[in-house]
Amino acid sequence: MMADNPNPDMDVMEPAAPVKKKRGIVRRAFLVGGALLVGGGVFGVYWSDRSANARAKALTETGNDYNFLSWMKIAEDDTVTVYSPHIDFGQGTHTAMGQMLADELDADWSKVKVEQAPADLSFANAALGRGFLLSDSSMPGVINALPNAVMTMLARSMPLQITGGSSAVRFTGQVGMRVVGASVRLALIEEAADRLGVPASELTTADSKVIHAKSGKSLRYGELAAGAAQRSLTGSPELKSAKDYKLIGKPVPRIDIPAKVDGSAKYGIDLVLPDMRVATIAAAPVRGGKLVSVDEKPALAVAGVEKVIKLDDAVVVVAKRYWQALKGLQALTPKFSDGGHGNLTSETIHAAQVKLRQTGEPEGEAGDGDVDAAFKAPGAKLVTADYRVPFLHHAMMEPFALTGHYKNGKLTLWGGLQDPLTTRDRAAKAAGLGIDDVAFNPMIMGGGFGRRFPNVTEIIDQVAVIAKQVPYPVKLVWSREEEVRHGTYRPQSSSQFKASLGQDGKITAWQADYVQSDTAEGEVTFIYDIPAVSRRHFKYQSNQNDGPWRSVNSTQFGFYNESFIDELAKAAGEDPYQFRRKHLAEGSRHRAVLDMVAKRSGWGTPLPEGTGRGIAIVESFGTIVAEVVEATVKEDGRPKLLKAWAVVDCGTTVNPLNAEAQIAGGLIMGLSSAIGEEITLDKGAVVQSNFNDYELIRLADAPPQIDVHFIESGAKIGGIGEPGLPPATPALANALFAATGKRIRTLPLRDQAKA
Repeated sequence: MMADNPNPDMDVMEPAAPVKKKRGIVRRAFLVGGALLVGGGVFGVYWSDRSANARAKALTETGNDYNFLSWMKIAEDDTVTVYSPHIDFGQGTHTAMGQMLADELDADWSKVKVEQAPADLSFANAALGRGFLLSDSSMPGVINALPNAVMTMLARSMPLQITGGSSAVRFTGQVGMRVVGASVRLALIEEAADRLGVPASELTTADSKVIHAKSGKSLRYGELAAGAAQRSLTGSPELKSAKDYKLIGKPVPRIDIPAKVDGSAKYGIDLVLPDMRVATIAAAPVRGGKLVSVDEKPALAVAGVEKVIKLDDAVVVVAKRYWQALKGLQALTPKFSDGGHGNLTSETIHAAQVKLRQTGEPEGEAGDGDVDAAFKAPGAKLVTADYRVPFLHHAMMEPFALTGHYKNGKLTLWGGLQDPLTTRDRAAKAAGLGIDDVAFNPMIMGGGFGRRFPNVTEIIDQVAVIAKQVPYPVKLVWSREEEVRHGTYRPQSSSQFKASLGQDGKITAWQADYVQSDTAEGEVTFIYDIPAVSRRHFKYQSNQNDGPWRSVNSTQFGFYNESFIDELAKAAGEDPYQFRRKHLAEGSRHRAVLDMVAKRSGWGTPLPEGTGRGIAIVESFGTIVAEVVEATVKEDGRPKLLKAWAVVDCGTTVNPLNAEAQIAGGLIMGLSSAIGEEITLDKGAVVQSNFNDYELIRLADAPPQIDVHFIESGAKIGGIGEPGLPPATPALANALFAATGKRIRTLPLRDQAKA
């Protein structure tokens, strides 16, 4: 298989677009790009690009190494350092992207390092933008034709350095890392050809060497790096075919694990600076409320407490140590308003959503075919069902911790957030500073799942304001309780489904009316072949901040769609696996994945009484995942998870070891959210406060056996960090139905299957 060539006419490489809002990216990119070209002309675009590359060199070169396009450098001792524009928060993409670049470069893996790219515009991730543009455009040829210098300017203008949307490997790795590796390899060959006085066609590469077999001579990459770095790089190198991979597809051990095991890895919460102070915060319990008053004296009486800072909607205590700050905060009795939301509850939100669905106008609609005509057709069998899911918290193991130091008119930040460039931009605005007066030092994160995007992260504004009032570096730490009660949750959502079955038992029409804060279109792929489909979105916004949660809207719609099609199978009197299969295109990747998970799970073989298997299949982020869960019900009515199977088609699996961990982790997270996770509101405030009442699955309750299998279809590469989650919830709900005959339509399911 020859990979598509993504970057023609390129002397650099990179594109532009944020992970959460793919719709409109193409239009925005062309508008911005047009403005750049009109304002500065082509010469201005390339001058800016050269300027950015020079800055990248200045930030990374140490004197005995040479930078290539801000993506990598080669040292004289042959060490290859890859700069990742993506943050590490446990997903393993630093290793995968290093593999992709090193494979095309033919580098010696033992001499490859992957480091975090600086939060600087010269490291804006244009490959990510090009990837999103290509995935969201009906004109890939036009997107590919955009010169990389234009794409990098777009990436810097947005600015673009995000981690999310299962985008690192499928976009940055495929469109960026592989192309850079292949381009630099050609430059090294050209440099070696000149030095050896032989045609480039006679040279090969392996293990960080350029080899001339006829003469037996070879040159190390470190010897060639200085000259190769001065050469123009092609934007259209020939990429390797799968048969020639040496690192891609291999279970290379993750490079981040040793430091995390021995404790040398430093997270944002671990940072210690000379004379640093630690702060903690209590915001208005009801989101939208304001700080009315607070008596500072009880906090200032606590040993170590130095300052109380009043924000618009919160109070902050600054001390020499965290526990001192926390004790000082607990000594306060601040008064907050409720912002007019004091009567809001989870039930009133649900009632408002139902009313909106019944009487309101949809904001958007997708699908085709005449649904109403199919419903009225003679002999049509109608099936309806309502589903409901709660707000969900991200439940990161590392609570928020961000450090700021304001000195001599400049602000420096340290911490783990999913978009370093936007973090820097937001901090500058909050502090009233220019962007060049703010620096951000990205650190690894103890979980994220969408919670650490700057646009949903108030801690950036808080630290920017607090740092200007403290003459030392100050680390703001949110307590676990603060982090749970002021999350940016997966939306509370509800949906009403209606479908018709024809006399042959096939679905003739499918209608879904769903209510939540944002649209699901653009994130959710409807995979079934049905003549008439209507999906309508009704927008409802509560006082809570909604935001991306692992797998975004595919998590709700995985549960909705795959539960409802199970109900339709029951109504048709058919096996759930076979019923799905006949609504998937013959010869399709979806059928292959479904068939394989049925085979591996022993679908249809006898089970003990009271035990059931459930099946589900969801496509998200370019990857198809089918899962089967085998479960029974314990005496307390809660599910007992026995086994789980996942079959995955992500096109090409870059690192099977890491991909298996990501799919299994997503599956367990999906099961956890199904069983006990729930954020509820009472009197406008979040009820839950910690892991004692926000119920995550424990190791002892996870499936003791999880089987993960990958189908190497050679299709366009898909994401891996998020797609394992969506099928897990419906697979479990369907398994409990098979075991008990009780259909669960509201999450969390907890003890709903109790006899």
